[in-house]
Amino acid sequence: MDTVTAPREKTGRKTENLPPYNVVLLDDDDHSYEYVIFMLRKVFGHPLEKGLKMAQEVDATGRVVVKTTHLEEAELKRDQIQNFGPDPLIPRCKGSMSATVEPANA
Repeated sequence: MDTVTAPREKTGRKTENLPPYNVVLLDDDDHSYEYVIFMLRKVFGHPLEKGLKMAQEVDATGRVVVKTTHLEEAELKRDQIQNFGPDPLIPRCKGSMSATVEPANA
């Protein structure tokens, strides 16, 4: 008896052909380096060294690309940054950092 196996459906989403977008973290004076490094580790999984370099870049230039990905994930990560909460190390801090999404080719 011959067995017929049905083709397996793909459960993952194909994203390699989607246009790339940058998640850009914007600087402010209400968040410490410790906060930025901790937030980047929690939201993106960036190691300490990478988080420190990104914190230094956003402080020096006013912005830093923290991830390049497809639009849906970029928007999710932007929202996670903007909902991360205030910096407990800075009493005047009232909320999260700001971030934006922009085409990577811009």
